[in-house]
Amino acid sequence: MNIPLAERLRPTSLDAYIGQQHLVGEGAVLRKAIESGRIPSFIMWGPPGVGKTTLAKIIAHQLERPFITLSAINSGVKDIREAISNAKKKRFFNAPNPILFIDEIHRFSKSQQDSLLGAVEQGVVTLVGATTENPSFEVISALLSRCQVYVLESLTKEELRLLLDQALNTDEVMSKLDIEVQETEALFRHSGGDGRKLLNILELVVNVETEHKVVITNDMVTDRLQQNLAMYDKNGELHYDIISAYIKSIRGSDPNAAVYWLARMLEGGEDIKFIARRLVILSSEDIGLANPNALLLANNCFQAINLIGMPEARIILSQTTIYLATSPKSNAAYMAINQAQQLVRKTGNLSVPLPIRNAPTKLMKSLGYGNSYKYSHNYEGSFEQQDYLPKEVKGTILYDPGNNKSEKIIRERLEQWWKNHYGY
Repeated sequence: MNIPLAERLRPTSLDAYIGQQHLVGEGAVLRKAIESGRIPSFIMWGPPGVGKTTLAKIIAHQLERPFITLSAINSGVKDIREAISNAKKKRFFNAPNPILFIDEIHRFSKSQQDSLLGAVEQGVVTLVGATTENPSFEVISALLSRCQVYVLESLTKEELRLLLDQALNTDEVMSKLDIEVQETEALFRHSGGDGRKLLNILELVVNVETEHKVVITNDMVTDRLQQNLAMYDKNGELHYDIISAYIKSIRGSDPNAAVYWLARMLEGGEDIKFIARRLVILSSEDIGLANPNALLLANNCFQAINLIGMPEARIILSQTTIYLATSPKSNAAYMAINQAQQLVRKTGNLSVPLPIRNAPTKLMKSLGYGNSYKYSHNYEGSFEQQDYLPKEVKGTILYDPGNNKSEKIIRERLEQWWKNHYGY
């Protein structure tokens, strides 16, 4: 049978749909909208293989709506206009408006997204978009304001187990084979919460033409995937594995590996903005104050690749990748905000010390707001010790400078300023 396992198992009803119970479980917001028969235009944001396309098709089927689909990868403004024209033709009397499903809507340009506005606003279509990217960054505000945004989550191990059991027990091909699953850790780990990837792996490791018993173990799954890497990656299923390898190569200061993984993404048609955004994040998370110029260069890279576009953008991405990979590393700023947030969650809303409170009125001044505040610039070196943290967490170190040249200087400065106050 030439139809892929993932397609054969695609559910046609909400009751058969696995995952996203926070949206489509009993009493959940999207399920209520579907059951009422009145759904707004909305965008589904989530990783690959979690059921975005399937959910859109289920909604159209359950509401008996015409279903028009476009892929942002190969559709232009002309295709959008034709789709809207077809939607208008499908509206007779009080018939419900068609659902226009746009996969990877984040890849649409501003002009393409603009061409959707009128149809969405006038109710010619109910827009259902799917994206793996944060719509706040990739969808124009005018369109985003007309849509709900629903966040879809990776499948849990329990949900992956349900999907695996469904494949083995109900699929017309798999159910006829003698398959014993002794271990699932590798299956679930390599699928990474992606249901489609899980089914692709299962189909890859099981020879459907065999007459012998198939025993699935962790070693067997790993070996088969390594032997069939090209087949496994033919549809970009390793998207998140490759970006992970790319980021970890930069973090590990290996410019050769980093440029290799960059090339893999570019040759695979990866969105250059997706890559550049990851570089901006990494420049603070993994380099930070060890080299503050890293963030400046990464941000300039993001702006430049948007201005230049491919194929020249690859040069800018390569330069930035190599610079970040060969830069000194520190995650001190990243750890500082993590620890600060944990402290806030633990201690709650502690009072701001009186000396550093704002005192715009006489009453506030009479209550001691701003009293004894030391204006730093009035002191030698523009510094004077005073308490800025609430008294309950006084002396808590949240920023611990990294062991690199730049932050060693910062540590020395902090030690000089805050001796006997913080334990630097």
